[in-house]
Amino acid sequence: MNARAPLVVGNASGFYGDRFAAMREMLEGGPLDVLTGDYLAELTMLILGRDRMKDPKLGYAKTFLRQLEANLGLAMDKGVKIVANAGGLNPAGLADALRALADRLGLAVSVAHVEGDDLRGRAAELGLGEPLTANAYLGAWGIAECLRAGADVVVTGRVTDASLVVGPAIAHFGWGSRDLDQLAGATVAGHVLECGAQATGGNYSFFTEVADLGHAGFPIAELHADGSSVITKHPGTGGAVTVDTVTAQLLYEIGGADYPGPDVTARFDTVELEQQGPDRVRISGARGSSPPSTLKVCLNTVGGWRNATTFVLCGLDVEAKAALVRRQLEAAVGADGLTWTLARTDHADADTEETASALLHATIKTTDPKRAKAFSRAAVELALASYPGFHVTAPPADGTPFGVYRPAFVPRDNVQHIAVLPGGERVEVIGDDPRQPEWAFALADEVPVPPTGPTRAVPLGTLFGARSGDKGGDANLGVWARSPEAFQWLAHELTVDRLRKLLPEVADLEVERHQFPNLRAVNFVVHGLLGEGVASSTRFDPQAKALGEWLRARVVDLPVALLPEEDR
Repeated sequence: MNARAPLVVGNASGFYGDRFAAMREMLEGGPLDVLTGDYLAELTMLILGRDRMKDPKLGYAKTFLRQLEANLGLAMDKGVKIVANAGGLNPAGLADALRALADRLGLAVSVAHVEGDDLRGRAAELGLGEPLTANAYLGAWGIAECLRAGADVVVTGRVTDASLVVGPAIAHFGWGSRDLDQLAGATVAGHVLECGAQATGGNYSFFTEVADLGHAGFPIAELHADGSSVITKHPGTGGAVTVDTVTAQLLYEIGGADYPGPDVTARFDTVELEQQGPDRVRISGARGSSPPSTLKVCLNTVGGWRNATTFVLCGLDVEAKAALVRRQLEAAVGADGLTWTLARTDHADADTEETASALLHATIKTTDPKRAKAFSRAAVELALASYPGFHVTAPPADGTPFGVYRPAFVPRDNVQHIAVLPGGERVEVIGDDPRQPEWAFALADEVPVPPTGPTRAVPLGTLFGARSGDKGGDANLGVWARSPEAFQWLAHELTVDRLRKLLPEVADLEVERHQFPNLRAVNFVVHGLLGEGVASSTRFDPQAKALGEWLRARVVDLPVALLPEEDR
């Protein structure tokens, strides 16, 4: 490929379990140079860890292998490179399985993989305890090494999601570790692509404005040598690519202006977006500084056993019914480790039984599997001896193990980053040197105070979009305005104290607030909302996916002058 030509990178997976047909849709939908797939998340590493406990040959995303069985020949015919982190805990095993697949299909395919992220065997030495999984987040340089060696398919273990895009860009444009702004631009593009259809209208606050969301297309980044990119999708596919859909994804699971990764620290407060035409958004201006001197490590351990059931409370005396069954169940199994949530979904004088009912969720977490099983028996035994109308949404099971996630950090020098090339040669990657010159960045101008005037009580989402999600036990909540004037209100009015009042569940938690004037957005990090991570959380929304939509539904006094005509 001409190193000065744009590099066209698509995405076909945002998580383990994403649309199986997306790989073929992306290969058939139009020209690509590289097709990436993100299969890993903190919860996924726990799932793969359990797989590996059952069979040491497993530990990778099995669906990826099935996808390539149907599409590897097509990718080779079209000259599309495949780069995916589907190797999980066993990238070498997946690479071997891919070679066997290629032989069975009669295809000449060069397969390489990246390893070194798995620190489980050295966990005690590194002070990480005795985890089920321990994986450092590697960067893009091993991927680039494999591609430069002629690999058609590169599979990795735990690399940062954005590195799946940054690696091909390094190989294509010949960037070095001092090309910080270019690396930052590619990281931003990778962050937009990593969650698949979330960049093309999926999980988008203003989804009713998207003309065709029945079958959203997956995103594509046209990367340029200066680090800028254009986000788009194949012609004729569903969904939309707009400044708003890209903004929503940029705000997903970030913290402050600095977005630190193993390749570069990208400054999200320097990013500029521009609509260049239908389904084309240009990203430019990204600045980069040195990556941290440490690497983040994802640790998963088995925390114990959990069980749950939901009692249906219909009609009158809902609070008294809830108190009775709670007292009965706690007397049978003990109150320790029990969590209760009463959802008042009932309506007075309801015309259906379902709308006359509230839901009482009971969850137990314990280190004793016998107690988790006893929870089920105790709940069922109450069927004829508790509140009137007793029933549950589904019978409780015997209890299942749950995982606990925690992050850790280790010096970069303590982690080997190994590219295993198509011929089997093992190359230790040393290109991601963190000792780079630092740049000074100008702070954004102070946001003007919004004009005063009459207000009207309307849902916050009338003017503002939101995107939320999880990072371990923390929740991230980004909110953006659709006009400069609305951002003035957002910047001055949606403070941490205001957020705590609007979302009482976060009132007693530590909350960070970060401002992004270039994106007309603010971002909140709510520490501890999700406990010890999604696998352990007993919260109704364990990944905080709907936290932003809850906020948008809260009613606030907004300036009438900013409201759409129909809401004034």
